[in-house]
Amino acid sequence: MTSLLTPKSTTEGTQVPVPRKAQTAVERFRPQARRRLARADILGFLAWSSGAAAVALWLADGGADGFSSFAGTMTGLGIMAGLIGMDLVLLMLLLAARIPFVDNAIGHDRALEVHKKLGKPALYLLLAHGLLLVIGYGAAEGLDPLSEAVSLWTSVPDMWLAFVSMALFIAVVVSSLVAVRRKYPYEFWYAIHLLTYAAVGTAIPHQFSVGGLFAEGTWQRWYWLALCVFTGAALLFYRVYQPLASSFRHQLTVSRVVRVSADVFSIEMTGRNLGRLSGTGGRFFFWRFLASGHWWQPHPFSLSAEPFPGSATAPGKLRITVRNLGDGSARLAQIKPGTKVAVEGPYGLFSTAARSRNKVVMIGAGIGITPLRSLLESTPFEPGSATVLLRGHDESELFLGHEIMALCQARGATLHHLTGPRSAGHHSWLPEPAVQSGFTLTSYVPGIADADVYVCGPTLWADSLIRDVQAAGVPAEQLHYERFDW
Repeated sequence: MTSLLTPKSTTEGTQVPVPRKAQTAVERFRPQARRRLARADILGFLAWSSGAAAVALWLADGGADGFSSFAGTMTGLGIMAGLIGMDLVLLMLLLAARIPFVDNAIGHDRALEVHKKLGKPALYLLLAHGLLLVIGYGAAEGLDPLSEAVSLWTSVPDMWLAFVSMALFIAVVVSSLVAVRRKYPYEFWYAIHLLTYAAVGTAIPHQFSVGGLFAEGTWQRWYWLALCVFTGAALLFYRVYQPLASSFRHQLTVSRVVRVSADVFSIEMTGRNLGRLSGTGGRFFFWRFLASGHWWQPHPFSLSAEPFPGSATAPGKLRITVRNLGDGSARLAQIKPGTKVAVEGPYGLFSTAARSRNKVVMIGAGIGITPLRSLLESTPFEPGSATVLLRGHDESELFLGHEIMALCQARGATLHHLTGPRSAGHHSWLPEPAVQSGFTLTSYVPGIADADVYVCGPTLWADSLIRDVQAAGVPAEQLHYERFDW
């Protein structure tokens, strides 16, 4: 066990007056934690309510009367499947819209996790919608399902668009399957995924022009129309307008690229109004470098230093630190000073916004250490209430380690460097020497159960660490870890 820094007591050997009881950090952060959990509950309630409302639309229109016959039953079930399926699609779009209320409640990664889980149910419901309707309509007209499908395509206005929409939805969901996605570059999958918007756009016309549920003058039509318009407006505002406004507001320009190690480098940028980004340490942004070969590719990187607001005579500064983990990140090392940068964000809950306790523990490995550096710089804590654990194969992998050591020294945080090969034969996040000596997580942080714990590092390493964190008694709401394998 290596402890490099431990905070010094400020009262040792000194008689100091007992201060009046001040508001502790626990009391300070607890209300914001309660508000965040309440927002998450509200989102869950709204999601379930929207599905129930979709069914209620049909029931309020007398849809259940059709269950008296086979054709009516098939048609009714098909309409319900379509309503719920489309409701799930709109919900998926809202989860991916990067709405601050959603992001601040459950985090960007959690929102996208739910988004992905809804994909298959939504597709199955839409497939059931089409299949049940051709069976139901066909039974009513004395046609087999295939003949009924051809009849709908050729004779019903806007219905051919519905068939096109179904084909697009299938393409999107299949391309998102893990086994398929791994075979193609991210950019290819992303281009296919954009077809979701075309699928939704081609699905909407027949909903209002076919059948009587959404006929003109009905309240059901206004409700459904409002739902579609709200979803489209949210996407346009948060995915298009906000990034453009943010890029124009900050006018970011690459000032220099600094080598940190053989495969790690920092990109420093200058800009305007960077004070509006203060307090975002630990959160991530999408960066788009406006240079040939780069402008079309957004990169999700966290800040590795709190933004410096600048002054009347000096521009503001901010910094990200990147590791060469593929062709995209490797090319960024060649970015030239003077390159303009478009930015979206900040996103995620890996920040002070997720705090709920006085004590805080930050544990990072590899390039995951760098977001901890900016979080350590910005998040409030009393001397002696923070612990930082940095994990690497050797000291050279403790990126920005000297800066973190200086911050720990200045702010009174305990710092441990945990270096060495990973324990062989164990699913441990600790180095072999520590395991052989009998050290565990609580050896480094005895009071971890009463702390907010931030974890950032490779997925397998983080999974192993998170198991130890949970075994040490840390509740889920105090554990903060974001995945980037969307």
